[in-house]
Amino acid sequence: MSSAQEWPPLPPISTGIRGRCPRCGQGHLFDGFLKLRSHCEVCGLDYSYADPADGPAFFVICFACVPSVILALWLEAKFAPPNWVHLVITLPFMLATCIPPLRPLKGWLVASQFFFKAEEARFGMPAPARKPAAPANGADRRSD
Repeated sequence: MSSAQEWPPLPPISTGIRGRCPRCGQGHLFDGFLKLRSHCEVCGLDYSYADPADGPAFFVICFACVPSVILALWLEAKFAPPNWVHLVITLPFMLATCIPPLRPLKGWLVASQFFFKAEEARFGMPAPARKPAAPANGADRRSD
């Protein structure tokens, strides 16, 4: 496909959760469970811009791991079960709620970076100079 082709903006939530290219919506985003491909096989979009960092893990910790720990603490306080019960109940619950959301969350963050044109911050760069606004009718209307 031509690199000059115009692509309609696609919503990051639908492309990212499905693991599709944020530009064309057809190509695959992942090469494995969490490893990003180098580029889209359909439109050729280079995925080197993408850096979700620890975002997916943060969201999983906040929304999945905390309830899993609360379940474990509740089980311990209410029933005082032996440790093997935690291995049978708490560990599978934690794995089932923490691992599956990682891929859709990472895809959503990568697609959001593309959609919103997110870039790395550039500290220390001078701000672009702005021209002062010209007074109306060429007259300076400041009061003395």
